[in-house]
Amino acid sequence: MARAKRIIIGLGNPGPDYEGTRHNAGFMVADAVARKAGLAFEVGGGPFASAWGSYRGTPIGVAKPLDFMNRSGTAVKKLVALSRVEIEDVLVVYDDLALDTGQIRLRPGGSAGGHNGVQDIIDRLNSANFPRLRVGIGSSFPRGRQVDYVLAPFDADEQPVIEEAVAAATEAALTFVREGLTTAMNRYNRR
Repeated sequence: MARAKRIIIGLGNPGPDYEGTRHNAGFMVADAVARKAGLAFEVGGGPFASAWGSYRGTPIGVAKPLDFMNRSGTAVKKLVALSRVEIEDVLVVYDDLALDTGQIRLRPGGSAGGHNGVQDIIDRLNSANFPRLRVGIGSSFPRGRQVDYVLAPFDADEQPVIEEAVAAATEAALTFVREGLTTAMNRYNRR
C-alpha cells in the first residue's frame, strides 16, 4: 500500500448482481476516479479493493469495500489504519435518497442521514468527522419499497443524468484530493 495524501472510498455492494444499481453510485465514482488517475484496483490487505498512485503529482488512494454496504465500516477503518491518513483526508462517496437523481453534495461530516453504510463507518471509526460526497438517486418509490428501489438499476431515462453526476462527482473528488474539501465544496455544491 503506497502512501497517499487523501483517499477516496466509494460505497456499494460487491458482485455482478449489484453493478449499475442505485446503491452502487459510490462504486461508480470510485471506478471513474481510478480510470481518470490511471490506477488499477487490486484485492488484498483487507476487505476492500484498492488502487494507489498519484493524480497530477498528488499521491492518491481509491478504494471500494468488498463487504456489503451495511458493513462498510470494517473496510474503512482498516484503510484508515493501514494508510495512516487522518479521517479528515478520507472522502466517502455514496448514494443518497434525499437528493434528486443527479445532484451531488459535499459536506465535512455529520450524521448518517439514515444511510446504514455511513452509520456503520461512524460506528467503527467512533467519529462522524469524515468528508462525504453524496450522489443523489432520488426517492420515487412506493412506500415500503426502498430496498427494491436502491437495489434496482437506474431507469433508461436516468442513465444520462447519473452519468453526468458521476462525471461531476469524479471531478469533485479529484478537487478534494488536490485542493481540499473547502475548494471542492465551493466549486461543486453550487450546481
